[in-house]
Amino acid sequence: MKTAAIYARYSSDSQNEQSIEGQLRVCEEYAKRNGILILNTYIDRAMTGRNDNRPDFQRMLKDSNRKEWNYIIVYKFDRFARNRYETAIHKKELKDNGVKVLSAMENIPDTPEAIIFESMLEGYAEYYSAELAQKVKRGMYETRRKGLYQGGGLLYGYKIDGRKIVIDENNAAVVRFMYEQYANGVFVRDIIKTLTEKNVFYKGKPFVRNSVYNILRNEKYSGIYKHGDEVVDNMYPQIVPTEIFNQVRRKVDANKYGKKSLKTDFLLRQKLICGNCGLPMHGESGTTKNGSRLFYYKCHGRKKRINNCNKSMIRKEVIERLVTDTVVQKLSEPSLINILVSKVMQRQEKSIRENSSLSLLIKQKKQVDTSIDNIVAAIERGIVTNATNARLQSLETQQQELERQILIEQSKQAVKLSTTDIKQFYTSVLNENSKILINLLIKKIILFDDKVEIYFNTPIKNPNGTHSDFILYSKTVEIIVSKYANTTPATRQILLEIIV
Repeated sequence: MKTAAIYARYSSDSQNEQSIEGQLRVCEEYAKRNGILILNTYIDRAMTGRNDNRPDFQRMLKDSNRKEWNYIIVYKFDRFARNRYETAIHKKELKDNGVKVLSAMENIPDTPEAIIFESMLEGYAEYYSAELAQKVKRGMYETRRKGLYQGGGLLYGYKIDGRKIVIDENNAAVVRFMYEQYANGVFVRDIIKTLTEKNVFYKGKPFVRNSVYNILRNEKYSGIYKHGDEVVDNMYPQIVPTEIFNQVRRKVDANKYGKKSLKTDFLLRQKLICGNCGLPMHGESGTTKNGSRLFYYKCHGRKKRINNCNKSMIRKEVIERLVTDTVVQKLSEPSLINILVSKVMQRQEKSIRENSSLSLLIKQKKQVDTSIDNIVAAIERGIVTNATNARLQSLETQQQELERQILIEQSKQAVKLSTTDIKQFYTSVLNENSKILINLLIKKIILFDDKVEIYFNTPIKNPNGTHSDFILYSKTVEIIVSKYANTTPATRQILLEIIV
């Protein structure tokens, strides 16, 4: 018995769910008249036929590989596609799977002439689609030219009178208030607070930051509407004076919500803690009345009003310079540098003496060498099989890899850092890369109103038996690699292996 799947689709302009029901009914009646059993149905709702980016259409093509049905029945060929090139490609794909596309409404005979007829129908469908799109664009352009409402969402502060957009004076007053306040330096959160206290809401709820910023950056309030390269000045009546709008737009662009800190490197990020309440202090930025930028750290608890913390903000450059100078001064002490150099030298000597990796590699190579010798001896005695040849090739591959790894480990031992090299590295880091020291050494910084406590990661034992409250991580040594970038690979490798 002949079998088929039905494919139905409606676009998003003038059709709806009812058109799907009609397509399915016609396709089912066609199948019944022609003795075809329907096994599956594929439906794409509100999807254009000008491309094949349709979920059920793609699923139908994939399912055709199983060759469970002989035909795909569509209401008309334009439901399948309205692009001749994609139609030809997908019909060829279906044909290779033994599947033919049938139209329930377009009676195409099974003759050579049908090829021309079917191509004409597909060409007309593509022409109709292109013509319709052109008409829609032309109609929208004429609507904009006349300054008429085009449908869709309407901005806060406006309303519809017939087909014209007019000012809603009550809400427009709120928009003007937002612009005037922001232009005078009032923060958005304070604008929202004032509006909420006055029972002024947006769609029944208090304004949120995003909705306010969307209002502050929308040029339609200045009377201008842009559609691509087209500028329309007779659609939206002006609510905000041009001068105030331009002033606010410059401030919004210079200090966008959610992007204040993205272009600034806050050195103490995730390390600075408020001494009053124990919550993190985050990097913030603001704009002065003359338009210059300020960067500072502010307590998260005070900002979000989580507690009654009254910790004052601190300028970014002030606290970062204080911490950096303190760390550099601490690490610049000659006795401390000597401790660090000594530990690096001890670790290097221990690594050379106890190179377990090299010993293990040499042991593994001896075992492989012995296995190869045994197989070669067996071959010389005439014992040659596919298994012996395969095993010999595998062992020779292992032997080559082990030899390569042994050379790498031996090259590490051949290169030693001198005391001068190590001291030179730490000195250069102190002088040039204090940021590196902050990132790798500092665990946390607690900021009080009258003092700063700097906590290093892990104590290190001094020669006198006491402990300094810091240690260098192995990551610190990775910086040596960049300082010695022109050295041999073996040298860089051993620098990475050292753990301070």
